[in-house]
Amino acid sequence: MNKILRAYDNLSNRQGFNASLQHFQSVMDIISDFEEKNNLADIINSLLSSKDLKQGQVASIVSALLADKYNYFSKSSNLTDTIHDFSYIKSELKKLKAFDAVICYHHPELGYLVINPKNPDSWNITNDMRRNEFVTVFIGTFSDNRKESIPRKLAADFIFDLLNGKKVKISDKLSKGSYRYRAYIPYTDEEELEDELEEEYEEESVEESVDIEPGPKKKTAPAAGSGKMTPLYSVPVTNELFHNGNVEAWKRIIQSYNVKNPDLEVHIFYEGERILNIASLFKWGKVKHGSSILFAVAGENIKDVAKLQKYLKQGASPQFEAFLKFPVNTVLNLF
Repeated sequence: MNKILRAYDNLSNRQGFNASLQHFQSVMDIISDFEEKNNLADIINSLLSSKDLKQGQVASIVSALLADKYNYFSKSSNLTDTIHDFSYIKSELKKLKAFDAVICYHHPELGYLVINPKNPDSWNITNDMRRNEFVTVFIGTFSDNRKESIPRKLAADFIFDLLNGKKVKISDKLSKGSYRYRAYIPYTDEEELEDELEEEYEEESVEESVDIEPGPKKKTAPAAGSGKMTPLYSVPVTNELFHNGNVEAWKRIIQSYNVKNPDLEVHIFYEGERILNIASLFKWGKVKHGSSILFAVAGENIKDVAKLQKYLKQGASPQFEAFLKFPVNTVLNLF
């Protein structure tokens, strides 16, 4: 009973609540990247490098996602040998295509380390892996829900053979499949873009594109809570694809709208799903030329929807740069 009563003690103060909230937000961002078939170790190590994640969060994230949510097979064991040279291991594991894999190494000094065995650079996180230290190997297929033709244990056993110093060769079964290594390219955030923007704010308005009538109205999406919601309006993507520049343009347009209309909320939808993080539309060219993104506005006294649609269309076009020529911290005066 006492454990039940104290289960949420860390949420009872501002510091604990904010830390938990930031952790959950980080996990949601990680899930978005992971379901685009990016290796979890690569995502986590990128976030650790940018200081968007703390080392103490890693073990819980791995357990929650790989062990629980995505049902990865796991095998744990203490190493029987000490490894200083990973060259042979890297040469064999880069051929692994049957499954996705993550190696978790409990380093005695550095803590809980995660390695993408297919990524040669991922092994640079440690100089060696020592005898008797604890290692867990996770084997799975991202969010793909399908029956594999070969057991996952076969891949885990192969990895442990290599980690324990055996010069084994990868089998044909493990070297065939769709889960080959691909480099993880993290989304470029606003701080990195700030260096590319003008030093001084220029007092000029964003050049407007040709006036466009509101798109065809769709079925109204259900609104959460009180207030009203507009029908869904269509924004065609006329750029080559909806890339990070378009994402930043949309962020600044919506920010400008929210500053002018603080009681209204802009909802973004794509392929029937509400998009909570606009950056997810950019990942790996998800939204290409000719696609349509939908939006609606919720709240009381809704206004400026046609102007918002016009700017969003320009932001989804090759003319998106007009919104990016001012410093990142500047709120555009569009409405």
